[in-house]
Amino acid sequence: MTDEPSFGSRLKALRLQRGLSQTALAGGEISTGYLSRLESGARQPTERVIAHLARQLGVDRRAFEAPTAAGSPLARSLTIAASCDDGDDGDEDEAVADLTAALAACPDEAPLLRWQALWLIARHRNRGADRTGERSALEELARLADSLGLPELRCRSRTQLARCLRAGGEVARALELAVEAHRMAREAGLGVPDTGTALLALVSAEAEAGRLPEARAHAEELVALVAGRSDALRAEALWSAATVSSRQGDDEAARAYLHQALEALDSRVDPVLWARLRLAAASLYLRSRPALTERAAACLEQAGAALSLVGTPVRQQELLVLRAQLAFEEGRYEDARAARDGLDRGQLVLTFRDRIRLETLDGLLLIAEGRPEEGRALLKSLGEEARRASSHDLAAETWRLLAETLENPS
Repeated sequence: MTDEPSFGSRLKALRLQRGLSQTALAGGEISTGYLSRLESGARQPTERVIAHLARQLGVDRRAFEAPTAAGSPLARSLTIAASCDDGDDGDEDEAVADLTAALAACPDEAPLLRWQALWLIARHRNRGADRTGERSALEELARLADSLGLPELRCRSRTQLARCLRAGGEVARALELAVEAHRMAREAGLGVPDTGTALLALVSAEAEAGRLPEARAHAEELVALVAGRSDALRAEALWSAATVSSRQGDDEAARAYLHQALEALDSRVDPVLWARLRLAAASLYLRSRPALTERAAACLEQAGAALSLVGTPVRQQELLVLRAQLAFEEGRYEDARAARDGLDRGQLVLTFRDRIRLETLDGLLLIAEGRPEEGRALLKSLGEEARRASSHDLAAETWRLLAETLENPS
């Protein structure tokens, strides 16, 4: 039954969640004065009025009913999933599966509750490198955020969706979303965390698309924005600036930013990010010309020690790829091949960029092993694949390596 004392508060909450005025909700069927008295609890609704309001709000009439002491099924599932121990993947997987089922079974649940559920589901799928599932949740989040009209949620959903799409190789769409997120953050005057995270997504997408001058300008804006902070956002901002500088060939600036990034974060604050920074540093050192193999090896040793404790399948694969690249740069081709073959091709969860780089290593190894035509054909194919994905920076990197093999056939 509809609990009369709580009906008014639930009605008002549903109206505000949808951004409706009392006049719009009344819809000519009832007076705004009557609606105001319903919301204040001064009047009790009739069955006809309840049916009308449910139609206007687009909900089942059960949305007006007082929840049980334990809350709705979605609220219960969300509470259980959110309180899972991060260290127990099995319990979290089961809880998120239950949450996903509850979300599908409660299409008329309060939008803000649905938002929280979808956000948690998207984060869980990101950690598991389930990009298809993550993308689906994030796209629904973006639609829900637009219906709610809250700038924070609109910015956050687009930022995370841009990151997801870029990781999957959909660079053009990722760039569009990152531009939108950054614009929304500026227009709404959002705080440093939202604005900074949107800028991170924008810099990454611009760099991937080969728009390096724009990426450099936004990276400098980002670094200025987080100046004085000592958190993960500042470390990521410096890492982003280092990456852009490196792609522009400004190795001195890249190393300066990178040194600051490595020093900016205590491993106890965010051990996963701490390890990722060292993977990123190793990657930059290996792409230097000449490759700085000793520095790269030191970073990989540090990252490996940390990831043995907090590593996910994605990070472990990134570590193996970089170890294979290090062996190749040191001329240890058999070790490079062994490390490469240690990655199960059917179980790869790498980003698009890392997967192209891994297969680029395949091509280089084929050339080093005396199969130059096969290796160069693979490099050419990878360059074309990156170009089709609008990852122009990655395509240029791959074609540069192909050109180097032609200039130095030995």
